[in-house]
Amino acid sequence: MERALRIGMAGLGRLGRRHAEIFRYRVRGAEVVAAASPVAEERDWATSALGLAGVDDDFAKLIARPDVDAVVIVTPTSLHADQVIAALEAGKHVFCEKPLALEVADCRRVEAAAAKHPRQKVLVGFVRRFDPSYSAAMAKIRDGAIGTPFMVRSQTLDKNDPSGFFVRFAPTSGGIFLDMAIHDIDCARFLLGGPKAKRVYASGIIAVHEGLAACGDVDNGVATVEFDGGKLAVIYVSRTLAHGMEASTEVYGSQGRIAIGYGAKLGGLDLADAHGARSEGLPTFWERFADAFAVEAQAFVDAVRDDAPLPLTLADATENTRITRALTDAMKSGKPVEL
Repeated sequence: MERALRIGMAGLGRLGRRHAEIFRYRVRGAEVVAAASPVAEERDWATSALGLAGVDDDFAKLIARPDVDAVVIVTPTSLHADQVIAALEAGKHVFCEKPLALEVADCRRVEAAAAKHPRQKVLVGFVRRFDPSYSAAMAKIRDGAIGTPFMVRSQTLDKNDPSGFFVRFAPTSGGIFLDMAIHDIDCARFLLGGPKAKRVYASGIIAVHEGLAACGDVDNGVATVEFDGGKLAVIYVSRTLAHGMEASTEVYGSQGRIAIGYGAKLGGLDLADAHGARSEGLPTFWERFADAFAVEAQAFVDAVRDDAPLPLTLADATENTRITRALTDAMKSGKPVEL
C-alpha cells in the first residue's frame, strides 16, 4: 500500500480520544478520515477536535464507508468480538483495544472469522509489548542475559479515584483480573517465552470501594499462575494506590533478574525543599505508556501497509482472556482452577 492507511475510529470515550489523537498526529502513513459513536458529545468532539466531516452514529455505517481501510475499536468490551467480526466481513483491517472479549468462546469466534479473512490484519492492544523498557527487557532475555527465565512478578496499581468511576465501570469490565491483570498476564507470557497456563490461584479484597461488592468485583487482587515447564507468574493489581499509578515487572532467571518500570516519576523529577525530598507519582497509565501507545499504533499501520506479520496474535489475546477468566473463577470459588 503506497498511500496512507485510512482510519475509522469506533468509540471516542476516555481512551478512544487518546487513540484518535495518536493515529491523527503521531503515526506515519495513516490518516484518520472518519469516526462513529452513538454518543452525541463524542461525535461533536470528533468534528471539532479532529476536523472530521465523516462522523456517524452507528458502527455499521462506519465499516460500510468505502474510504475507510481500517477501523480502530475502542468501545465497551462487550461489543468487541461482534464489531471485530463485522469489520473483517466488511473487508477492513482491525485494531481492537484489549481485551478481545469477555468470554473465551467469543475470542474463538473472532479467531475463526479472522481465519476466513487472512488478508486482513487484526491487532489487539496489549500495549506493554510495545513499551521501550519491556522491549529492551525481552531483547536481554533473548540474548541470555539472565539465563533461563522461570518466574515473573508483576503489578499494575492504579491511583485511587474517589469519583467512583471504577465502581460504575465494574459491571461491564469483566472484573479486576480481566480489566487490569490481563496486561500483567500478557507480559508474563511474553517474557517467559509464551508458555501455556495449567493452573491458577487468586484472591481479592475490597479495601476502599464497597460498591464493587454488588457485582462481585474487588479493588485489590493477587494471582498466581502456573505454566507448563515449571514457570510461574505472581501478580498484584489494585485500584486504590494513594500517590499515583505504578506498573512494574520483574523477571527472574537461572542467572539473574531484570526489573522493569520501577521508580517512574511524573516528569522524571525529584523535588527537594523545606518539606523534604520527594518525587511525584504518575496520575494515570497514560503518563507511563503514552509513547508505547504510539509505537503500537505505528506497528499496526506498518504491518498493514507492508503486509507484514503482527507482533502478537489473536491466539495470544484468547489465551490472555482464558487465564484472566480462570483467575476470576478462582477468586470467587476460593479454589485453584485447572486449565
